[in-house]
This record gives sequence, C-alpha cells and structure tokens, in this order.
Amino acid sequence: MTARFRPCPRFNLTMSKDFDNNLPGSVAEPLTPFAQKRQEAEQRIRDGLRPGQQQMADWLGGPLAVSAVPGAGKSKGMADAAALAIARFKLHYLNHLVVVTFTRSAAANLKLKIRAALRQLAMPQIGFTVNTLHGLALAIASRHPELSGLDLEQMTLVTPTQSNRLIIQSVERWIAANPQRYQILIEGCQFDGEETERLRRQSVLRTDVLPQLAQTAIHEAKSSGLLPKDLWQIAMESEGQIPDDQYGILAIAAGLYEQYETLMRSRQFIDYDDMILSALRVLENQSACYLWQKQVFAVFEDEAQDSSPLQTQLLEILARKCDDPDAPPNLIRVGDPNQAINSTFTPADPIYFRRFCEACDRENLLATMDRAGRSTRIIINAANFVLSWVNRHYAQQHHITPEIEPKRHQAKLPFRLQNIRTVETGDPQPDANPPHTGGGLEMYQPRDIYHSIELIARRAVQLFSETTEERSAAILVRENRQGRFIQEVMSNPKLYGIECELNKYGIEVFDVSASDRRSQVPAEMLALLQFLDRPHSPDYLKTVLRVLVDRNLIPSQDLNALTSFPEQFLYPGPLEPPQPPAVLQARRFCASLLTSRIELPLYQLISFLALALHYDASELATADKLGDRLAQQTAGNPSMSGILTVLNEIVTSERFEPVDTEDNAEKIYTRPRQLTIVTMHKAKGLDWDYVFIPFLHENMIPGKFWVPPPAQFLGEYTLSEVARAQIRAHLHHQSAPQSWENEPFQFPSIADSWKQAEDLKIAEEYRLLYVAMTRAKRLLWISAAKQAPFTWSKPANLQDIPPCPVLPALMEAYPDEVVELSDI
Repeated sequence: MTARFRPCPRFNLTMSKDFDNNLPGSVAEPLTPFAQKRQEAEQRIRDGLRPGQQQMADWLGGPLAVSAVPGAGKSKGMADAAALAIARFKLHYLNHLVVVTFTRSAAANLKLKIRAALRQLAMPQIGFTVNTLHGLALAIASRHPELSGLDLEQMTLVTPTQSNRLIIQSVERWIAANPQRYQILIEGCQFDGEETERLRRQSVLRTDVLPQLAQTAIHEAKSSGLLPKDLWQIAMESEGQIPDDQYGILAIAAGLYEQYETLMRSRQFIDYDDMILSALRVLENQSACYLWQKQVFAVFEDEAQDSSPLQTQLLEILARKCDDPDAPPNLIRVGDPNQAINSTFTPADPIYFRRFCEACDRENLLATMDRAGRSTRIIINAANFVLSWVNRHYAQQHHITPEIEPKRHQAKLPFRLQNIRTVETGDPQPDANPPHTGGGLEMYQPRDIYHSIELIARRAVQLFSETTEERSAAILVRENRQGRFIQEVMSNPKLYGIECELNKYGIEVFDVSASDRRSQVPAEMLALLQFLDRPHSPDYLKTVLRVLVDRNLIPSQDLNALTSFPEQFLYPGPLEPPQPPAVLQARRFCASLLTSRIELPLYQLISFLALALHYDASELATADKLGDRLAQQTAGNPSMSGILTVLNEIVTSERFEPVDTEDNAEKIYTRPRQLTIVTMHKAKGLDWDYVFIPFLHENMIPGKFWVPPPAQFLGEYTLSEVARAQIRAHLHHQSAPQSWENEPFQFPSIADSWKQAEDLKIAEEYRLLYVAMTRAKRLLWISAAKQAPFTWSKPANLQDIPPCPVLPALMEAYPDEVVELSDI
C-alpha cells in the first residue's frame, strides 16, 4: 500500500459547540439559535449510531478503514457520517464529498439516506455525489476526451453480446496467427491422430476452452491495469519457471488479449475496464488531476472488499489534497472481507481490503463495526462458529501455523478473524437482536429433497400462523436450478406426492429467478418519446395514454375515442364541445409532455419523463441507467431519431436489467406472508425474519473443482483458472507489504496454480454460506437431505450425497437444535 497514514483526531460533538470554534487560533463565539438547532440535530444523529458507526461520524480527515460485520448497519453509518461531514466542513458543489459503491441499486439507496440525514440537519441536499465506480470513472474520462482517449462521440460501450462476439473473433484470429501453438493444444496430453477426435478437440477449443481463457485473462489483466504488452512481459518472465506448463498458458492469454484489443480499437469500442483506465490517464495529467482533487474534498467507499486494485488506485488519487499530494488521502473505505463473494468471477480479491485494514490498524486508523443488531443471538453464535470452524479446518488442511507471523498466515485463511457481537443494552436502533422464534436455529436431515420441500412448507405455515405481525421468509439456494425445482414442486405438490399447498394459507411463493426481470422503464420511455416525435400518430398517442392509465396518472377511459382524431383531442377548437374532466386531465398531461419536448434539450428528456411518470427510487435509478446508455450509444448522432433507434433496439432485442434500490428490494423480496426463493448471491444486502437454507450438500458448498470431460484431453486443470491464478500471484506479490518485497517471486507451477484456484473457490463458497446464514433475523432453518441429485440439471436422479462438511460440526456444537424427524 503506497498511501501514508497519520493518526486522525476524533470529532466529539459532546465537547464541541461548533467545528469552526475548535480550529487552531479561532475564538469561540456564542451560537446563533439556528446553529444551536443544527448542533442539536447533529447530536441526535450521532446519538442514534452505534460505537462503530460513531467512529465514521467523528471522522475529521485522513484515511480510515472500517471493517463491518453483517448486520452492523454500515449503510446507515456511512450515510449519516456523510451528512455530518457535509455539515461540518460546509461542503458544496465545488468542494464536495464523493460516495462510491458497488452497484447502481446501492448508490440509489445511499443517495436517499444521505438526503434524509441532510433534511434532519435542515441543510440543502448538496455537497455530495453518489456514484458507482464505473460511473465516476466515465464522468472523469468523458470530461477530458483529449487526455483519456475516450471520445464518446466516436466510441461505443460494448455490450455483453458484442463482447462475446469479439472474444470469438479474437480466438479465430489467434488460431490463424499461431498454428503451431494451436496444434500443441489439439494434441493435448496424448493424441492418436484419429480425425474424428481432432475435429472434436478443435470444436472444444474454439467454442469453449479458448473463449473462456480469453474472457478470464483479459478481464483479470485489464482491470488490474495490465496492458497486452505487460501481460506479454509477464509471460516471458514465466518462461522456464513453470516446468509443467507445456502450452505456455500466459503467452496464449497475452496473444488473445492483444487480438481482443486490436478488434476493440478497430471498431472504436470500449468496455467497463477502459473507463477506469481512461480516468487514470486523465489523472496522470497534473492540471487535470489538480482540477479534480480541488473539487473532491473526500471519498467514502462502500463494499470496499469488492474493489479491484485499479479501482482503488483511482479513489486514492481523487482523495488526495491538490495542494499537498504527499499528505494522506481523505478516504474512508468500508467493507467486510468475510462477505467477499465475487472474487471467483470478478478480479476483486479480499486480500486488498485486508491489507488496507492492516495498514490503517498500524496507525490506529481502523474502525471495527462488530456489533450487529440484525439477528437473534443464537444465529450470530452459529455464524461465528462457522467462521471459526472453517478457518481451523482450512488451516489444518493447508498446514498453516498462525503462531508464526500470524497476520501473514491469517491472510491465507477464508475469513478475517472478526466475530459478530450482539449490540449493547440500550442500543439506539430499533428491534436490535430480536427475540428468536422457536429455538432460533433448526437443523434437519430429511429423507430426500422432496421431503426437504415438504418440511419447509409445513414450517412456513406454522410460522405465519403463530403471529399476526408482518413477517417475511425466504428460501436461499446455491443456484437458480434449485430455486426453479422448489417452485415447481410447491406449485404442483400432489404431482410429487407431498403436502405443501401454501396457497390455502394465503402464503405466496415468489421465485426471483422466474420473475419477469424485463424492466418496463425502457418500453415506457420508448412510448413517450415516440409520441413526442410524432404526436399526431393515433398508435403512438394510444400507447402513451395506455402508459398513463396503467400508472394511474389519468382516469381509465375509452382510449379509442380519444385517439381516433389526435389533433382534435390535443388541440380542440373553440367550437368543439367541452371535454369531460377525464379527457381534459389526459389532454393536459399530454400537452405538458409536448411542452417538455420544445423547452428541454434531448439529454434531459429521460429524466423529466421519469419524474413525470412519478417513478419510485428504483425506477428513477433505472431511468438514469437507461439515459447513460442512450447518451453513450448516440454520442455520434445526438438526435431524436438516433435515440429512438437505439431505444427500440434495447426494447426489442435484449433484456434490460432494472436497478433495484434496497428499499425497493425490501418491498419486492421481503413482502409479508411471502416465501421468497432467491440465490445466496442475490440475497446479499437483504434480510428476512425466517431463512430456510436447504440442500446444504458437499457438492454445492464448498463444491467440487473439476475439469469438464470434453476438455480433459488438455490435462487435469482448466487453462482459464490456471491463467487467473498466475496473474493474481504476480499482482499479489507486487502489491505485497514492504516487509515482503525482498523475497524473490516464483511463478506457481500448473499444479499449484490449479490448487490455488481451488482454494479460492472453497474459501468463497464458505463465505457465501456465512452471508446466507446472516440474512436470518429470528429463525435460521438448515437442512441437508440424505438423498439428492449429483447435478441439479437432473433433479430426479437421487443418490446418497454427503452434507457440507461444516454442517455435522454445527450439529455437534448445537445438539439441542437438531430436529428429530420422528418428533414432527
């Protein structure tokens, strides 16, 4: 870590009447009534926070690492701390706070919470921006196209579909340019020359192995700041150091990366990693960097465990002082490495946030939010047990001895040693550590997966029948196929010979993966913009009126009568009979839309129309996302016809994922008397009163690391995972603490790389289980059926499957919570 740290004084509102009066050389003056009220409001906000949250609220500048356990309230703490910082430092448009988070939904949610806190302080809702990392990078890069090389009028953001096509084309071009190396891949470990087998291997390499290697290696390298020439250099350094690498995997990856970048430039495409790289190119310029640093007072980062090294570098540069670049950055990073569940399919790695925490800890700049009020005590104890057991089990298997250089060896463990603690008596936040339902923890061993579903249904009926309070429940699954299976069985219980007719008891089953994820926002925007472009079209007028009726913005009425003569409806003459109130309301609404087309520039129309339709927070965030997409794709043709063409393509040819704020997710996924089926990954950031985790088998968590049979001719490993492990090993060594720099670096062998990839997956799977367990507030229900399918693509093929290794240990530690099926 290159940033330097200094001790940071803590701001204590109970000892300070006004921040300005505490500055060196200032003279205390009596507070005005308004200042007195604001100080009281600040104190109320601070008093409503827990100790760990208060450390953020008391921040006065410099770096601060915040390690927050599940349920500790990091979003609330960050939002309130941001509002207090805005008030304390009198921030405004030209000197503002930048809040960065991982997803658009989280950004929209944080923005709402900061605004609410500012309203409590009776302050204008300015002085801050909330962005995703890529949104922030795009803003920097697009403002300085001459420095970033990112000219949105000439370039297009590549879509996933386009990216996949480019990957395939890169593979074909690499094969044409490297026939000898391609032949080595075809021969694999052994080859008898049979033509049918040759054709089969060629197909596997072209459509599976090489595209996967390209996808993984390019994203891993590019998001870490490595250009094709850098990856070539690493590949050359590895030559001779990896004796069991018969293919030159890193050289293949570098060649594919080079072909991909050539195609991207030739088509003037950019991807999300290009946004970060372009922003960093801007900040390399001293004048541009000074401009941005002058505007940015500080950076608050949420979900820091999911950041890549390149993203972290961008934030650290922005957080530095323009007039004192050697001073420590004004940077708060909040995260939990124990909830890092994306590193096997993104370049994020919890090791980087861990190192930031360790560096801050050495300077007494680490805040620990280890008190959580979400769950009842026994659920917290069970989650802590899993954390401790997994670390011990992992250390034994890998011969890790924490007694020697404990921090360095701890970095190799799946979990950071940080237990969740219950809140203290008198906690200021409501319903903290709620009373448990039943025993709070229930563990089962059903006969088979059908029996598991029947037990869940029975227990759900009992739970919702025992209380009149509004309670929520969810079934968390490892993969969507399990969720679809549960939905199918619960919808047709008689067909499967079980009793679980939940609809008789008014319990709705909601499968998130099966729900319609096609956002209505693009279709509605298309309807309104087509009307604005051609208001006299009966079809377009009828479509927009139907949108307004569906949105309850105008009364329901005979739309055909209104749209038969659009001019007469929109511009009635003086001799026309008076329009009824319902028709008049519809005409006025349409007239206001047409006025916006005349008075507003094109780039503001999407935002205006979203507000006109009274969108909620989730829909507004989705409209913002859509507006950004349209701006990027029509930069070279910023006209109404260009916008309509792109928007029509979005509506007709792809699934446009909406943005869900957490508030909206609460409404959709946590509705009372609803049994929500959702994956463990999707459940992060949410919670329910009752959580069911069925099918907790060894082949799911931690899972089996295996090579698909069609690709086994290459060896007992996959090229993509080996390349990822070798690139990460190189990057981890380069970013290691100074005490490690003198140690020589040795590239891991193929066997070691494959083992490292397996270890990464196992560690992440256990962290995923930890995240799933900590979603429960009052009851955690866990099961592993004795018989389950080996693969969920064939759920009817049952066999004996061992449970997840941690489950027997958990049952032994909590024997009273194991439910004997004979008792049911």
